[in-house]
Amino acid sequence: MKNTLRLAALLLAISCWTGSPASAQDETASISIPADKMTFVPTGVKTDAGELKAGPAYGNLATGKHGTFVRMPAHFISPLHTHTADYYAVVIEGTAINAQTGRNDVQLPVGSYWFQRGKETHVTKCVSDVACLFFIVQPDRFDDVTSK
Repeated sequence: MKNTLRLAALLLAISCWTGSPASAQDETASISIPADKMTFVPTGVKTDAGELKAGPAYGNLATGKHGTFVRMPAHFISPLHTHTADYYAVVIEGTAINAQTGRNDVQLPVGSYWFQRGKETHVTKCVSDVACLFFIVQPDRFDDVTSK
């Protein structure tokens, strides 16, 4: 329970720090969404392990600034890719790795944080036997440019 409260406080701090509202529907209203009421939708990003799913907290990941929960299947390994804009991520469930080209893998258990610079190639992995859940904050839309 303590870890859950710490993560919630961290997510709130990140949302406040970015100056972003905490609502996907109405940027002028305060809202609260219990974890079991969060709606996740397919993203179209798939591997043999499954598909990434997104749960909006505020904004719209397809069009601009946003805070989004991302569920990654266990043992998911993304292709080498970039994003146009920087983003910030916190691990809520599972163990992740977000490795840039030429760098060693660093395991990121629950409560870990990473910053991903835009236009920098990297691979994101869920290395746990359970699905990973991340919360990301990004000042622009979320795109996935797969490297060839």
